[in-house]
Amino acid sequence: MSEEITMENYIEAKYDVFQKFHKQLAVVTAGDIDDLRCMTIGWGAMGNIWGHPGSTLTIYVSPARHTFEYLQEKDYFTVCFFPEEYRKDVMTLGTKSGRETDKIALTSLTTKKLENGVGFEQAELTFVCRKIYADQFKLELTPENMQKNVYTKIPPHWFFIGSIEQVFGKVE
Repeated sequence: MSEEITMENYIEAKYDVFQKFHKQLAVVTAGDIDDLRCMTIGWGAMGNIWGHPGSTLTIYVSPARHTFEYLQEKDYFTVCFFPEEYRKDVMTLGTKSGRETDKIALTSLTTKKLENGVGFEQAELTFVCRKIYADQFKLELTPENMQKNVYTKIPPHWFFIGSIEQVFGKVE
């Protein structure tokens, strides 16, 4: 039986927040319905910080990604979680560059205008977040194995912390 998720019940909802980024397909969007950038993400966290009155969602993005600029410029971003049946579409958003093509047009996904961002009709769960903090990992402070295995050819990722302001969707 599925449960409708809203701002009023998302904290108590029956889903495993530790599995959302680990096992489920996620896409981040920034911009508006007429000027959108999006990409697949696999690194993220949910929780709270600084005694913030609500919950937060943190994502980690390489500065080499086309979507990165919009995440820096815009006040809001969305994180959309998809069911497994959309794996091919979600992976297209992560493997094709928006610099070179309209990658959403290469998928069966349909964008959906939200008050402060863009979601997708096919997403089963969408978080609309107001950016409250962003910074880049300091290479010298990352674990040595990460310096050697991840950051030899690319600069360290940035993290974006967003205050969750709207939630839409269902969970099983």
